[in-house]
Amino acid sequence: MRLATFAVPAPTDPFWLGLPYWLVGAILILALFAAFQVYYWVGRRLGERLYESRVGVKLGRERIAKIEQVVEKWGALAVYGCFWVPMLRHTLPWVAGALRVSYPWYVMASALGCLTWAPMWWFGMTAVVWGWLELAAHSPLAAGAVAVAIVAVVAWLSVRRRRRRRATEEQVPVS
Repeated sequence: MRLATFAVPAPTDPFWLGLPYWLVGAILILALFAAFQVYYWVGRRLGERLYESRVGVKLGRERIAKIEQVVEKWGALAVYGCFWVPMLRHTLPWVAGALRVSYPWYVMASALGCLTWAPMWWFGMTAVVWGWLELAAHSPLAAGAVAVAIVAVVAWLSVRRRRRRRATEEQVPVS
């Protein structure tokens, strides 16, 4: 009986651009942390103009108002929690800056979020990719079927989301 291989590369072996796996992960964590600081300061600089900015118009005033309620209720804890919620991950830091959440608390919450969410995502996604490559090496047909199934599910979810959005837009009377 053949044992399953571990789907994550060895931590010290060259992984990307000759860098070890752990160092690439650490660089990605730092990059995410830096991005969150930029989001905060851009939001702080924009303030109320966040609503009229390109990002604010795309998000919509109602959605930003909902995010503001979360930030006002939970403060820096909302920043930590936003890592685990896909839509909030890249919108809440802007709002936290606009609402002037305490920066030391924001830094601590975003650092904890980066240190807990990013490694899970980094190792998890790497395991998925390497696992799929392992499957492709042993059974290209099965790997192709898995890829087609994933694309089909993503397409189905996208169509479903658009239909729901159109249905809610049709129900809302235009004033």
